[in-house]
Amino acid sequence: MKPYHPPSGLQDGLDLLIDSRWSPDQALAVIELLDDLRNRIWAHYEVALQTRFRELRVTDRNVETTDPPF
Repeated sequence: MKPYHPPSGLQDGLDLLIDSRWSPDQALAVIELLDDLRNRIWAHYEVALQTRFRELRVTDRNVETTDPPF
C-alpha cells in the first residue's frame, strides 16, 4: 500500500482520527460542513486564491517564439 500524501504536503503534526463507528449520515454531515466551509472561504478570498493558484502553477520561461506553436 502506498503512503498517503495529503495535498498540503504536511507529514507531521496532529493526527486527524476519524471514528470508525460514524454512521453514513454522520460522515455526510461532516462532508457537507467542509463543503460549506470551502464555499465561504472561496467567496471571501476568490481573487486572492486565483492569483495564488496562478503563481503556483504558471512558470515564467523565456522561450523563443520563432517556431510555430504546433
